[in-house]
Amino acid sequence: MYIIQDPKRFCFGMDAVLLTGFASCTHEDELLDLGTGTGIIPLLMEGKYSPRSITALEIQKDSADMARRSVLLNDLEDKINIVTGDIKEADKLFKPASFDCITSNPPYMINSHGLKNPAEAKAIARHEVSCTFEDVARVTEKLLKPGGSFFLVHRPFRLNEIMGTLTRYHLEPKRLQLVYPYADKEPNMVLIESVRQGKSGMKVLKPLIIFKEPGVYTDEIKDIYGY
Repeated sequence: MYIIQDPKRFCFGMDAVLLTGFASCTHEDELLDLGTGTGIIPLLMEGKYSPRSITALEIQKDSADMARRSVLLNDLEDKINIVTGDIKEADKLFKPASFDCITSNPPYMINSHGLKNPAEAKAIARHEVSCTFEDVARVTEKLLKPGGSFFLVHRPFRLNEIMGTLTRYHLEPKRLQLVYPYADKEPNMVLIESVRQGKSGMKVLKPLIIFKEPGVYTDEIKDIYGY
């Protein structure tokens, strides 16, 4: 597969790839990706799982245009539909309870946290400029079918807030995996699967370690990347 990106704007990172390795769906599922950027998650989800259809929502017109061109480049226009629009308005763009699975790699930083990138495209991708995590959870509850799965990658420093928001919107956390750059370092990512109207009870998976030494991926990371 091929993807079109602009290094001056925002290019996908490992978090999107790890999310697609953590997520799952069937050939019969209809999938929605919220905040798709240039479309890396739809492309990888199609390549890994081939769901019935994939819809991807992106607010930035230039990024959405690159995503559409990537879809055409890979001859996937019959499977992947890129929609330009605001996550906050997603429940007006799509029918209620119309998706079996939803994925999202949302902005990690709250609007006042850290230094904003002076480039608007990167600031929107990294900071909650256009939407908050609560916005993501609110529309996910409305668009996800009861029993459907919401797959998310975020930062551990916001884990308490994330879990509280998910449960408030009836998205019960069911699986959690922390991602560590090295075995002796603190985690820098968290992967979460929650189920709409799911029963309480969560499984914590074994830690996912990225590097076994500088520049050398662990076998688990190689498997996810398909090496």
